[in-house]
Amino acid sequence: LTAAMATCSSTKNAKNLLQFLKFMGQLKRLPRTGWVYRKVEKPESVADHMYRMAIMACLTEDKKLNKDRCIRLALVHDMAECIAGDITPTDNVSKEEKHRMEDDAMKHLTSLLSEDMKKEIYELWEEYEYQSSEEAKFVKQLDQFDMILQAFEYEELEKKPGRLQEFYDSTKGGFHHPEMVQLLSCLNTERNAKIAANSPETQDLEINDLETSTTSKSS
Repeated sequence: LTAAMATCSSTKNAKNLLQFLKFMGQLKRLPRTGWVYRKVEKPESVADHMYRMAIMACLTEDKKLNKDRCIRLALVHDMAECIAGDITPTDNVSKEEKHRMEDDAMKHLTSLLSEDMKKEIYELWEEYEYQSSEEAKFVKQLDQFDMILQAFEYEELEKKPGRLQEFYDSTKGGFHHPEMVQLLSCLNTERNAKIAANSPETQDLEINDLETSTTSKSS
């Protein structure tokens, strides 16, 4: 009887885990709302976003941070969106309501897990939500940096430098960790060069240089 009960419990746990994994699969098909609103072609999914964040967390060289925890936070922080959706500031949903919706989603998701995992995953989400640790604050900066890096990549793909400036504006003052400040500086240098090269003044100069070169060859 005991063995039968254990088998039954194990089967139930496996079924619940399967349901949890199917919810996680929805994150691979959920496009990031900000890009959808700006009519970006083939926008990234929420899972795409969290994956690169986790890679960035893996690559930090800051020994003061718990790297493993940073990776876990990156993988969990948007998990609730598979149920609540990717709510943006332009959706006119209050912070309180957004938190309530995502909290309900996390409680449902973690109810499908074992007691130990339920506690761990929910507490990771809360830690990020309340920015209650240095790791959570670092991962928040990863979140913002991945967004503006993605914006730059879309500008490059569309050949429209500067089109997604609003995403950069929304992160101003948000970077403090030395690694992130350095990355931001590199990104801004590369992006500003692209914008400058595409400005009407630069293009006029290039046309004038071409005309001058053509005239010189003719004479």
